[in-house]
Amino acid sequence: QVQLVESGGGLVQAGGSLRLSCVASGRTFNWYAMGWFRQAPGKEREFVAAISWSGGSTEYAVSVKGRFTISRDNAKNTVYLQMNSLKPEDTAVYYCARSRAAWALTCNINEAGYWGQGTQVTVSS
Repeated sequence: QVQLVESGGGLVQAGGSLRLSCVASGRTFNWYAMGWFRQAPGKEREFVAAISWSGGSTEYAVSVKGRFTISRDNAKNTVYLQMNSLKPEDTAVYYCARSRAAWALTCNINEAGYWGQGTQVTVSS
């Protein structure tokens, strides 16, 4: 069973930065694409960013492109989300997810097979 544990959330002022981390269990982390998603109160969970199994391909939601950066360290079984120029509308619970299929180039909400428990990000104005 794959376990994903997010950390790094918190309270930050608008314009500030946070870096989220997600550590995965298991020996095959580098086989799978990883993604970050978020869910604000009263809203559906939405895609934020994804990275391919190799790290060579990334994808971003329009709302975060240019402000957020997804990366991975396969030696540490960890995927990161660097969030800069944060806005109040970025406030949400952020989840990481692993793709269902090995060797995937992306991890959108339909392709996510395992989820972490989430970490709260609150951006004050």
